[in-house]
Amino acid sequence: MSAEQDVRPEQGEEQARGPRRLGPRTVPAWARIAALAALAVLCAALYLTYGVSGNVAYVVERRTTVVLTMLVVAFAGAVSTVLFHTVTDNRILTPSIMGMEALFVLVQTCLVFVFGIAGLSALPPVAAFLSQTALMVVFALLLFQRMFTGGIGSLHLTLLVGIVFGVLFNSLSRLMQRLLDPNEYDALQGRLFARLTRADADLLPWVAVAVVLVGIYVWRRHRLLDVVSLGRETAVNLGVDHRRVAVRMLMIVALLVSVSTALVGPMTFFGFMAATLAYQVAGRHEHRYVLPTAFLVGLCTLVGGQFVLEHVLGHAGTLSVVIEFTGGALFLYFLLRKAAR
Repeated sequence: MSAEQDVRPEQGEEQARGPRRLGPRTVPAWARIAALAALAVLCAALYLTYGVSGNVAYVVERRTTVVLTMLVVAFAGAVSTVLFHTVTDNRILTPSIMGMEALFVLVQTCLVFVFGIAGLSALPPVAAFLSQTALMVVFALLLFQRMFTGGIGSLHLTLLVGIVFGVLFNSLSRLMQRLLDPNEYDALQGRLFARLTRADADLLPWVAVAVVLVGIYVWRRHRLLDVVSLGRETAVNLGVDHRRVAVRMLMIVALLVSVSTALVGPMTFFGFMAATLAYQVAGRHEHRYVLPTAFLVGLCTLVGGQFVLEHVLGHAGTLSVVIEFTGGALFLYFLLRKAAR
């Protein structure tokens, strides 16, 4: 049996590290997960049924599409960020802050620049989605695979490289955007703004297949991820091929971020917020607790936030803007707290 298929931390390592608990008498992690699942179901039920009138079938169908979209985005954003933290051994970094969103903007701008809005709109939604996702995955692998498997350990150096790539992508995007027709530029800006309620229902089956396959693959390797989270040297001493595992997990991260971004648009700090809150809520370091907690936290945030904005505040704002502001503030808080230590 290979080390990747069934690797358990040695008892000495596990005792030395110890489970991360919030206190001596805390609620068990499985009970917290069950409570989050119940809250997510309640939020989804309220969103689907509250204030339904008129053409009930149409309203419920539209809201169901929105909920399914949020489920995909919550899974992709939360799981990709947790995996990214595990591979990089740093809970400050995120896939988005490393230039992934700027890469999406560049891909969208290139497509509009080459084909125009009319030509791009004429493409079948599934073909456009698959092509954008494939381009983003290929670029992400070429850019970040060597960076995170080459032994770069400095947080500041890694952030600097990611920021440089992001600035480069944004500069190229702005250059091409200046050459676009004004009508095409306006249409492009609409595509670059994240909206959870505009996803095409025809894309959801494709995305669902990818999410289910990734979920099964990751869940079957949660013990392996526990070993990788102990650090590169410890994982290698325990018989894990750290480089191969890191490359595969980065491929999954690139796929999840690309699928989510191509489906609804860029959401830079959503994954970071969901993963960071999950570490606090789960109270444990094992991935069998952290991964479902992060997913459920993200799902409750999206569905509950959309319900409040639509039915309580009367469409007073856009959920993605609120999440970006909150997640950005949380990111700055943890970054400054880490620098102050």
